[in-house]
Amino acid sequence: MERKLAAILAADVVGYSALMAADEAGTFARLRADRRELFGPEIKKHHGRIFKLMGDGLLAEFGSVVDAVECAVTLQRGMAERNASVPESKHIEVRIGINLGEVIVEGEDRYGDGVNVAARLQQLAEPGGICVSGKVSKEVEKKLAFGFEPMGEHQMKNIAEPIACYRVILQSSPPSKLEWPVAPKSPNKATIAVLPFINMSGDPEQEYFSDGITEDIITDLSKISGLHVAARNTVFTYKSKPIKVQQVAQELGVRFVLEGSVRKAGSRVRVTGQLIDSKDGGHVWADRYDRELTDIFAIQDEITHAIVDQLKVKLLPEEKKAIATAPTKNVEAYTYYLRGRQFIYMCSKSYVLLAQRMFAKAVELDPDYARAYAGIADCDSMLHSWHNVDVSIDGILATSAKALALDPELAEAHASRGVALQFVGSYEEATAEFEYALTLDPDLYEANYFYARFFFERGDFEKAAKLFERAAQIRSDDYRSPLLLSAVYRSLGREADRERSARLGLERAERELNLHPENSGPAQFGALALAHLGEHDRARDWAARTLAIDPDDLLAKYNIACVYSQLGDLEMAIELLEQVLPHRSREQIRWFMNDSDLNPIRSHPRYQKLLEAIGDQQVT
Repeated sequence: MERKLAAILAADVVGYSALMAADEAGTFARLRADRRELFGPEIKKHHGRIFKLMGDGLLAEFGSVVDAVECAVTLQRGMAERNASVPESKHIEVRIGINLGEVIVEGEDRYGDGVNVAARLQQLAEPGGICVSGKVSKEVEKKLAFGFEPMGEHQMKNIAEPIACYRVILQSSPPSKLEWPVAPKSPNKATIAVLPFINMSGDPEQEYFSDGITEDIITDLSKISGLHVAARNTVFTYKSKPIKVQQVAQELGVRFVLEGSVRKAGSRVRVTGQLIDSKDGGHVWADRYDRELTDIFAIQDEITHAIVDQLKVKLLPEEKKAIATAPTKNVEAYTYYLRGRQFIYMCSKSYVLLAQRMFAKAVELDPDYARAYAGIADCDSMLHSWHNVDVSIDGILATSAKALALDPELAEAHASRGVALQFVGSYEEATAEFEYALTLDPDLYEANYFYARFFFERGDFEKAAKLFERAAQIRSDDYRSPLLLSAVYRSLGREADRERSARLGLERAERELNLHPENSGPAQFGALALAHLGEHDRARDWAARTLAIDPDDLLAKYNIACVYSQLGDLEMAIELLEQVLPHRSREQIRWFMNDSDLNPIRSHPRYQKLLEAIGDQQVT
């Protein structure tokens, strides 16, 4: 008998018998249309599968509980919209229940308490509402911008233990706990959110360009003291999702929303933008720019000034200067830089090398491009520290120094220098650089992530946890931080947080691996997540996939050694470590000594012998 963990969504039509009695043909036709046009597509879009259809309901299975809740919210909002166009007497209202639990697999069907509890939760939901179990609420409350109202424990038919139940608050919600708290807003400031600009180029590979423009507009607007701008990490949670501007504005606590699109084709670019007042849904401003690609910085500047003018915000002289200062005058260099930034976040050796080439090309095109130098320094640090590539530490220091000479207040360069100083053992100076980088830009991913690793290597898990948490909040595609957090939480004895973090990391790793199956990074960390969650067979499958993709990569071997250690396959873990540890530096050995994933093998004679062979000078 096969069992597995799954998120089960149960949906049922309210008052179905009465609706059929009043208008059998019409009700049947509307319900069939709802399933065909809303339920089927949305469940598929959220990576779910309908495994049972009843006359007035359905059961669907999801691999991700986040997808299940997001899908349920989308379905209820979609039903509300569809009901708005028909008389109230013909409204079809649905109750939805969601549970996370073990199910029995029998062909295409699913059975067991995991399914039964979902069905009972659906019966507790209000018409047009969603009721979830305590397990679901715990898993998603820190990942989604929806509120959860406790309904108490309910004893359910044929279920031994009472189930904690929660109502999903659809109308409005508090900020998600995984998002960085929104900064307090001054009553005298206009409030605005810049939603991710839509890539209209017809080429998914151009996504980096539209994202880059969005981020640069957010950065420029954030320089204006008379504006409160929603953070990048918050607004990017809405990327590629159907949204209603007024709902988004309410969730983010802003009045104005800027949305737009980018179409890049050859040497031409079209950028559209529209500023919407959420108070009445009206357009405050809209424009379209058909220009040469070389005008992209001028377009960003014009959009920023249009918003300032429309919101009647006064610009200070230094703010005018800051907005007018482009990171580079060379648009081709800017494009290479954005590409490099896209690749470096993918982290595996081949992608870091590719990112390094992109940043180097940007510097070749513009020798005064400070951000590109910082990017090169980060690539070199990752290649040295993670992938055992022979990179000069002096060279990394020189590259970061070059970036700082061009822009002394560039947070990215201070973070890059902090990493290099860490490598040479200048810990106090490294700390000062990381702290200054975070002072300049608290939302800089690199500063939070690399500083977290710094504390991990020192064994300061409390500080490492806070910084890894922040890094995971800043980038919703960051699967590394949640998985490293799992090890940190274990060291801190925070078991509930360890499991939550592992599930978040797994969801992100699965998403990334589906997009880039050739990238071993998400496979490595997904295998770790599965091992942490006790899914041993899947963890072994993902481990084998990792080594098939990158059989010679030392980082991949180390991470899979951690997987085998957690699975109890101690000999296999040590065999991989025997290939990895002799090639690692003193700093890297310090990481291993503090990595709780290796705890199961610490007392193994082969491991002890391996440490002796490495030499005491590298582990002290």
